[in-house]
Amino acid sequence: MSVSPERIAQIAARRDELQALMATGDLPSERFVAVSKEYAELEPVVKAACEVRRLRAELGVLATLLEAPDSDADIREMAREEIADIKSRLPDAERHLALALLPRDAADERAAMLEIRAGTGGDEAALFAGDLFRMYQRYADNHGWRVELISASPAELGGYKEVIASVNGQGVFARMKFESGVHRVQRVPATEAGGRIHTSAATVAVLPEAEEVDVKIEDKDLRIDIYRSSGPGGQSVNTTDSAVRIVHIPTGLVVIQQDEKSQHKNKAKAMKVLRTRLYEAERERLHAERAGARKSMVGSGDRSERIRTYNYPQGRVTDHRINLTLHRLPEILQGDMEDLIGALIAEDEAERLATLDAA
Repeated sequence: MSVSPERIAQIAARRDELQALMATGDLPSERFVAVSKEYAELEPVVKAACEVRRLRAELGVLATLLEAPDSDADIREMAREEIADIKSRLPDAERHLALALLPRDAADERAAMLEIRAGTGGDEAALFAGDLFRMYQRYADNHGWRVELISASPAELGGYKEVIASVNGQGVFARMKFESGVHRVQRVPATEAGGRIHTSAATVAVLPEAEEVDVKIEDKDLRIDIYRSSGPGGQSVNTTDSAVRIVHIPTGLVVIQQDEKSQHKNKAKAMKVLRTRLYEAERERLHAERAGARKSMVGSGDRSERIRTYNYPQGRVTDHRINLTLHRLPEILQGDMEDLIGALIAEDEAERLATLDAA
């Protein structure tokens, strides 16, 4: 990916302008937040460009030194070694600059709504959904993120029929967004006397959380029903009419929340889920308009895809989107997912760079 000096100069000039604005101390708080956010996005680009420019300038100086008729043999040998060293580092610096210039997903720095639902496989699928939820909890702990349970529907033998949680922290959606899809498990259930391997599945959806300013919801577009909760936990947790069902009339989206004793808390959580789902629907609509029929191999968000298999007998995890197999199943289930998620991010970056190069 070639980057014009004019574009870099424009970015550097804008960075300097923002820096000067912040230094005045006269900006209103909201304006200061917006300016500092833009500055934080441009600063890595300028730094990467400076490093590329520095390396190229050094190459020019060394080439002149190498070609100078009055240079002795030792100087020319030193110049050759330094030229070889810089040429080996320059491609990485240029790639770093290209990555810094890639358009960012505006949702990358947002918190995420994590939804896991048991799929085919009955009780075993529900147990696997619980395993996945604990895996993501541990991954979040490793990053210092906070996981807040929004709602859960426990299964009789353990695990979950459905569990929804909010994950808050720095860069949550950027790292979690590739987890959306169908996750498949192959293992021998504890109840299987014959030792046969069963295959079951769970569906994971990771959505960027929406703020109130992102999605305007009119009261007239909502139908809110209050009732007494039912099912596991209902008899002991909620003994009053505190469960909430919200229907978004224009889209038909329905959100039910009954985990809290307080009707107000249940309504607030239900609205949070509804707002996030509406925000994601709009994101998908805009993405479809911009991308047309093209689907990315990574991060397409197509939840009908089988994206990953967890094979217990062989102790392996395979991500089918990038043909990556890791024989580290126990560590991954303990939240050590960096190899998986890092590879998915790298593949996504490579694909977007290739798209820009071809444009």
